[in-house]
Amino acid sequence: MTTAHAHSENTGPAAAGGTARDLLARLAAVPADRPAVLAGDRELTFGELRAEAGRVARVLARRGVGPESVVALSLPRGADLVVALIGTLTAGAAYLPVDPALPAERRRYLVEDSAADLLIVADGAEPSDGPADGPGTVAFGELTSPVGPLTDGGFAPVAVDARSLAYVIYTSGSTGLPKGVEVSRGSASALLAELESEGIAAPGPGRVGWNASPSFDASVQQWVRLCRGDTLVMIDTETRSDPALLAALIGDRSLTDLDITPSHAEPLLEHLPPRDPAAGGPLTLLIGGEAISPDLWGRLAGLVDEGVLRAVNLYGPTECTVDATAGWIAAGDGPHIGAVLPGLRMRLLDDELRPVADGETGELYLAGPRVARGYRRRPALTAERFVADMSAGGSRMYRTGDLCRRLPDGRLAYLGRADGQVKVRGHRVELYEIEAAVSGHPAVAEAAVVLRDDVNGTAGLVAYYRASRPVAEAELREHLTATLPGYMVPAVLMEVARFATTPSGKLDRAALPAPVAAPPVAGPAAPAGGPAADEPTGPVEELIARVWAQVLDMPRIGADDNFFKLGGHSLLAIKLVAGVRRELGVSLPVKTVYAHPRLRDLAGRIESMLAAQEAERQPVGASA
Repeated sequence: MTTAHAHSENTGPAAAGGTARDLLARLAAVPADRPAVLAGDRELTFGELRAEAGRVARVLARRGVGPESVVALSLPRGADLVVALIGTLTAGAAYLPVDPALPAERRRYLVEDSAADLLIVADGAEPSDGPADGPGTVAFGELTSPVGPLTDGGFAPVAVDARSLAYVIYTSGSTGLPKGVEVSRGSASALLAELESEGIAAPGPGRVGWNASPSFDASVQQWVRLCRGDTLVMIDTETRSDPALLAALIGDRSLTDLDITPSHAEPLLEHLPPRDPAAGGPLTLLIGGEAISPDLWGRLAGLVDEGVLRAVNLYGPTECTVDATAGWIAAGDGPHIGAVLPGLRMRLLDDELRPVADGETGELYLAGPRVARGYRRRPALTAERFVADMSAGGSRMYRTGDLCRRLPDGRLAYLGRADGQVKVRGHRVELYEIEAAVSGHPAVAEAAVVLRDDVNGTAGLVAYYRASRPVAEAELREHLTATLPGYMVPAVLMEVARFATTPSGKLDRAALPAPVAAPPVAGPAAPAGGPAADEPTGPVEELIARVWAQVLDMPRIGADDNFFKLGGHSLLAIKLVAGVRRELGVSLPVKTVYAHPRLRDLAGRIESMLAAQEAERQPVGASA
């Protein structure tokens, strides 16, 4: 007989959420000489971190920043970001991460929409980092100028309670605009307690790689580990974009923990060295952000059996403080997201909010102390997604929009979304937001975006659009690159004459045509005795073409080919950058690939970079 469960609940020491000052109180107790942050050649001990964060907090307090204030941090992933983050929390305020790698337009939107009280930027940052009429902007260096001797504990943390705001992180929005999720101090404290109680954060100080963008909620899981005495190892963009460099860093820095998406983990496994028993236990991979394929699950399980890894599949929306469920990866299992973490309650409900029977599909609802406060300055949207939990004394539960099924052993199988939201290489994306960006171009009359699995043999975003006047694809792609993060820019832009509709008048997404892949065949005919018209010419073009062919698994690449039209996406762009660095020694930012997607244009940009490098090597006064 099948039993319907109204909810599943775990209880434990973390269920109450702790107190608001748990995180900073624990941080204050860590020995001062223990390494806190390793970022390139820079190292901060816990004593130095507390002192520098105290200076930041003191300056913020003088500027009127305190509880419920929001401080936007537009700083690269490095030691300064950690100091500014801890300093903001010490001042009693909340932080808003604004990744400097985001397009300027999006950075301005985050600062303006959040009504941030202050914006902290890197020393020497461009003025475009902040809106002209927005909050006060201050360079990081102005916050840490010495005032008296550098001493530990020079500024006592401002008292706040568990409900006080800790951070605001923006996620893709179904209305076409990102929305900010407000998370409390108590929720962040409870997250750390649950990671410890479940053994995900192993006993004893570890070395945790900060791999995620600060604008991605997985980064919260990384900085909270600092508060229990773990060392944060900051992973720069160049290292995280090259699997071989990342694998080398894991060994060189003796990492014990690395948070990573499945798309990022897959190429890393090819370079991962055998674990040295003298270096301690196996590396713990905390995998989340998107579904794990059966093939990758099997490869990870094999490495777990060999003692190279501990691997746990983590699922959770930003609205429930990063992680909601955990499933340990082991041989003999298929992909699953495990069981709900302590202190959270889950319900699988049908369209009428009735519990579904075991084995049946239902929408996942989550309740408990780690449910977010709501969406910043969005009361109507908050009321829509954070609904009353009548079976638990009128508390709230978050409607995830994710479909799950309870397996016979009580664990959950993830089945996909119930709405227009998708996961793209670890990032949560609302298709409506991309559609709004495409429609925002003056030449586009109508747009639809879908995630398809037939974009040159892989999964990718395809934007279909009906134009009101002729528009070049390069112009439209430039518009999207200036508006959206790279992972949200569609791999294929496809013009259609009209959109088919269902009998009810809605867009018939099933009728959208398959994306047109660029055929890997010979280019235009060549003049007698000459190369094909679009044949790559010169050593740089030819080398880039070889790298593209490897990355895209295509036999021939033309000089006029577009990386994204051929099926390229953000993960393949990372592989492309790694290949260019390996072959030419050029550190090419990933955003350069988005700005110059045509092979000939990208090669021209690389040639300019090589010429600049050569000029720097020339001795002063040397003639050409």
